[in-house]
Amino acid sequence: MRPRFEKRLRRGLPALLGVSALLFSACVANPKLRSPTTRPPAKIGTKAVGIASWYGPGYHGNRTACGDRFDQDALTAAHGSWACGTRAKVTLISTGKSVVVTINDLFPNHKGRLIDLSRGAARKIGLIGPGTGKVRVEVVR
Repeated sequence: MRPRFEKRLRRGLPALLGVSALLFSACVANPKLRSPTTRPPAKIGTKAVGIASWYGPGYHGNRTACGDRFDQDALTAAHGSWACGTRAKVTLISTGKSVVVTINDLFPNHKGRLIDLSRGAARKIGLIGPGTGKVRVEVVR
């Protein structure tokens, strides 16, 4: 009985290893599954204009995609493609007020938004009331 089991195991093992390798390589090659901490840094001076929103109360104290504890009153933000630690100047066009934030979370680019600010950053530029607004963002470090 034992030799039959070993024979089956020898026949099935290469197939199992092949499927495992295929699944693993698919995950590694998928850029959407790339860790936010290994993204290439954004170039200083990179500029973008788009819609910003803010988040806070429901996420306060949770871990961000970069591994930090989210502090809704800190000057931080989430972005869809910039690396963790990127510093960006965000200017709300309607008020002309600016704040420098540190990217410490991912932001799925849904609803056409460019950046998602923490409550603290949104308060500094006057974004709390309207909830969303057109901003100019520039990488400063």
